[in-house]
Amino acid sequence: MLRWRQLLLMTLVLLFLATCFLAYSNGANDNFKGIASLFGSRTCNYRTAISWAMITTFAGSIMSIFLAQTLLKKFSGKGIVPDHFVGSEYFLLAVAICAGLTVIIATLTGFPISTTHALIGAIIGCGFVAVGPAMNFSSLGKGFVLPLLLSPVLAIAAGGLLYVIFHGARVALGLKKEWCVCIGEEERVIAMPQPNPLLALRAAPLPLNLTIDELENCRERYGGNFLGFTSQQVVDAAHFFSAETVSFARGLNDTPKIVALLLVWKALDIRWGFAAVAVTMAIGGLLNARKIADTMSKKITSMNHGQGFSANLSTALLVIAASLYGLPVSTTHVSVGSLFGIGVVTRRANPRVVSAIVLSWIVTLPCAALLASCVYWLLLHIAR
Repeated sequence: MLRWRQLLLMTLVLLFLATCFLAYSNGANDNFKGIASLFGSRTCNYRTAISWAMITTFAGSIMSIFLAQTLLKKFSGKGIVPDHFVGSEYFLLAVAICAGLTVIIATLTGFPISTTHALIGAIIGCGFVAVGPAMNFSSLGKGFVLPLLLSPVLAIAAGGLLYVIFHGARVALGLKKEWCVCIGEEERVIAMPQPNPLLALRAAPLPLNLTIDELENCRERYGGNFLGFTSQQVVDAAHFFSAETVSFARGLNDTPKIVALLLVWKALDIRWGFAAVAVTMAIGGLLNARKIADTMSKKITSMNHGQGFSANLSTALLVIAASLYGLPVSTTHVSVGSLFGIGVVTRRANPRVVSAIVLSWIVTLPCAALLASCVYWLLLHIAR
């Protein structure tokens, strides 16, 4: 009996560590997605963006203790496999290890995948080993697969539509764009009479001693004033707020999915589980997000301040609504969909990059399922 209790305690400790590893992997792959447009539109530098993401994601993770109980119950595996398997420490340990491995491998190769996909794939893989065809595929399809398929489509439409609306509002209010070019330590503003920035720079009356550098070294901004502030200050504030909202919503939506793996440890106050996941998720984003940052900020589409704000706002609205209604959408799908929607409207999207990302989404679930089925089978044989 004593040996059995020691084995159980060791398994629970391993489960806790594996869950923290999954949270770290999630933070590394997902934390930057909420503030990708801040870095991509050069509203701020990388360090400021990732620090902002870490703080706001952590806040969302803590608030999920009170606001996301539905997701906590859903990702325990109940309804997909029989309850006695849901309460199995080996089942949950295999899910945590394999979902974490799937996500961290994608992170190191620069692919923004879905932790939700990895978790579902791992649950399916373990479920096949545990009960075979007795899995509840009906519950899996309605409760998980359908929201995951619909969310990127809705995000593409929402991102493009919001940008069209805000662009029309800017034109109607008479707010014009300017280009800021640095000459030594002096900053000069150049009027932008045409929509194409390159043509605008050529058409502007420039001093004879001015040398035009690469276009990316110029900085686009909005001219005029609005409610006592410069238009650029208003756009930047709204952009930061929208990025904060997305990161907060991501922490709110993703944290309970991971913490659900710890429900089996009855002696552990689940609030400590939330705290551990929140901390390791923040650390993962701070230390391991650079490759995902480059993909999300620069490779999907180029963007300016207003376009980045539109993408973030549509992402935030969809993810928060999903969290409140207990729908397990992927922040990755929504964020990439919103950015791609902007790129479609502006005709700057990179279809090859988006196609590669979508392919990584398709591969995630079967890879996690295969890995989890092998690990779960191995754990069962070791336990015997």
